[in-house]
Amino acid sequence: MKPARRIEPTEWMRAAPTLAVVDALCAGGQEIRFVGGCVRDALFARNDVGRQFDIDIATPDRPEQVIALLDQAGIKNIPTGLAHGTVTAVVDQRHFEITTLRVDVETDGRHADVAFTDDWQEDAARRDFTMNAVFCTPEGDIYDPCNGIEDLAAGR
Repeated sequence: MKPARRIEPTEWMRAAPTLAVVDALCAGGQEIRFVGGCVRDALFARNDVGRQFDIDIATPDRPEQVIALLDQAGIKNIPTGLAHGTVTAVVDQRHFEITTLRVDVETDGRHADVAFTDDWQEDAARRDFTMNAVFCTPEGDIYDPCNGIEDLAAGR
């Protein structure tokens, strides 16, 4: 899949804590992408320096590999939700929620049993809103497999 567009990396994307986490996660050669509200804010230039917001990162690496990469880089990490593929990295009191790409195997509408995948499209398809399926690389390439930008612009 080709990027839908490109943005200039924002201040939070260039910040030292973000770069430390990105460098650690990419040390094994894997691609990572920002996802969710931080991408929405980057697209719409909501980058208030003093405003603290969540930085969510998606990766094909399994949680155990994420922990190993963060440990190698000396980055504090918390096994937030290993069953769902989530590890939280903490750098300079900044939290980064890192989640392995996944698919819902079974769900009751609120809670899901998941299987991990390395397929960005499969992960995007399981997200709750199309805007939450917009990914951004650290270099600013935007991937929009579910047309979330269009939905947001249309007020959907």
